[in-house]
Amino acid sequence: MLDSCTNYECYKGLYSSFNSVNMFEIAHSLHRQFGGDPWCIYRGKHLLSFVDNHDVPRLASILTDKSCLRPAHGMLFGMPGIPCVYYGSEWGIAGEKGGPDGDWALRPALDEPAPNELTAFIKQLAHLRSTDGAAARALNYGAYRNVVIQNKQLLFERACDDATVLVAVNAVGEPYTFGAGELNGSFVDLLADGAPTVELTGALELAPYEVRYLLRA
Repeated sequence: MLDSCTNYECYKGLYSSFNSVNMFEIAHSLHRQFGGDPWCIYRGKHLLSFVDNHDVPRLASILTDKSCLRPAHGMLFGMPGIPCVYYGSEWGIAGEKGGPDGDWALRPALDEPAPNELTAFIKQLAHLRSTDGAAARALNYGAYRNVVIQNKQLLFERACDDATVLVAVNAVGEPYTFGAGELNGSFVDLLADGAPTVELTGALELAPYEVRYLLRA
């Protein structure tokens, strides 16, 4: 009877995939829930997605490699569901569950910290989801399909009738080049400065810890 519910399976898959450097875990969960096979359980549903909340450790505390804060949020806003950012995590603050203060460490009173690169990145991701246009339609309502799954990288597609966005995630501190037939043609590089149109010929280069959203032009 609820309009939505929290997606704890993919919450666990997100941080665990980055900590174990195993993108197969989150890719399996996302396909199981939202993929195109008849047995996938949440096709067309919009679960509440998150990397942390009031009841679990802050992502900045649970990640083994803190540089993965950026790609983990890039994955969150690219996957199906309603992305939710718990207050304070847009600045990358830490917070452990339990201890002498119980769960109150997860719910501190905050003076607004100075914005940082993570804050700006999350703001950019949220803007893509909240504005009118083809990219927002694909990210909010598009179907999910795994394109390339590696231990350290994941490329997946979000597509609706009139829009397709490819989401590429590099989970490690070394560059990587994807190769896939889906990477042929003209794309708008949504997260690059000025959102330029790029021509790809079956390959896509990612910098360390980079996330790219490519809207097929």
